[in-house]
Amino acid sequence: MQPTKTSPYQVKGTVQLAKKSTLAKLETSDKKLEKQLSHQRKKLAEFQDRMYAHGKYAVLICIQGMDTSGKDSLIREVFKDLNARGVVVHSFKTPSKKELRHDYLWRHYLALPERGKFSVFNRTHYENVLVTRVHPEYILSENIPHINKVSDISERFWKQRYQEINNFEEHLTQNGTLVFKFFLHISKEEQRQRLLRRLNKPNKNWKFSSGDLKERALWENYQECYEKAISQTSTENAPWYIIPSDNKKESRLILTEILLEELSKLKDVKEPELDKETQINLDLYKEQLNKEL
Repeated sequence: MQPTKTSPYQVKGTVQLAKKSTLAKLETSDKKLEKQLSHQRKKLAEFQDRMYAHGKYAVLICIQGMDTSGKDSLIREVFKDLNARGVVVHSFKTPSKKELRHDYLWRHYLALPERGKFSVFNRTHYENVLVTRVHPEYILSENIPHINKVSDISERFWKQRYQEINNFEEHLTQNGTLVFKFFLHISKEEQRQRLLRRLNKPNKNWKFSSGDLKERALWENYQECYEKAISQTSTENAPWYIIPSDNKKESRLILTEILLEELSKLKDVKEPELDKETQINLDLYKEQLNKEL
C-alpha cells in the first residue's frame, strides 16, 4: 500500500460529488489498515506534544458528512492516542436560545483551540450553509435584520455567508491556527445499509430517529448544498478534503495521513531549548533527586 498523498483528495475549484469515488480501494486488508493507523496516530500524538511545547500554532479540524458517514467513530479512532489535555472535541447541535441571540459564528469562536492544542469540530460552522440551506426556515430563528420570511433569503445571502466563513478562516490562519476541513463522502446505498444496521443491532437502536429517513429523502438537496459550500470555501490556507468513506478503516487512515503530511511541513515546530541555567545545573538537579533514595 502506497502512502496517502494529499493532492487526490484536496479540493481545488468546483467540485461534483457524483464524480468523486466513495471508496478509496487501498487494496490491503483490514488488519493492515488498522496497524498502519495505529502507527500513524502515534506519530500524530508525538507532533501534538511538540506543538504543545512550542506553543505557537493551533490546529482546527472540521469534520462534515451525511448522517452515518462515520464522524463519531473516526474521531474516536484517529485521536485516541493524543494527550487528553491537547485535543478537545466539540459537537455542534441545534443552536440554543442563547446562541441564537448572537451571530451564527459566535459559538464557534468560543470553541476555537488554544495555541498548542487541537480542536475537532464534529459538525461545524458549515451547518449554517448546509442544513439551513436545505431548510431555509431555520434562518428565521436567527432574527437577522431584513430577513422576515423565507422569500427574503436570496442567493446573495448565501454568497455573503460563504465570504464571511472564508474571512473567519483567513483570520484564524493568519493568527497561527491551521484549518483542515474534511467531508466524509459516502454513497446513498452505503447510508441505507448503515441505517439498517442501526435498526438491526439493539445496542445501536438509540442512534436511529425517524428524522433520519426524512433527511435521507433530501439526499440530492444536501449533495447540491455540499457542492456549493465546498466549492466556494476551499481555499489555499483552509482547504477542503473529500475523503472516500464507504470503508471506515480506509477513511480514518487517509485523514490521518493527510494531517501528518501537511503538519510535517511546519519545520519550526520543535521543543523549546532549556534555559542556560537549567542546562548548566542538570547534573546537580539529578544528584539532588538521587540523594532522596
